[in-house]
Amino acid sequence: MVQALVDIGGLITSGQQRESGRPVVAGTNTSVHCIAALYKQGYSADDIVEDKDYLTLAQVYAALAYYFANQEAIETDLAEDIAEYGRLARQQVEVP
Repeated sequence: MVQALVDIGGLITSGQQRESGRPVVAGTNTSVHCIAALYKQGYSADDIVEDKDYLTLAQVYAALAYYFANQEAIETDLAEDIAEYGRLARQQVEVP
């Protein structure tokens, strides 16, 4: 039996279901940003699939391809996320 071919263009969608509107792996709530962050932390594509066992290797590679094609914009978003996390963490420490 021959398996149907997958249109890789359909593996990443806009994250309209998420408030941020960021690109996600189609059919999941996993953002390209999340996969890019894991990759930047040293996770391989295989490691990511092992960690997020609902994703396929094709989906992870599609997310990584999207990341590399849009690296500057995604890096900017990730830096903003880190800054916001730091701000919230400092705010939490300041609250008695």
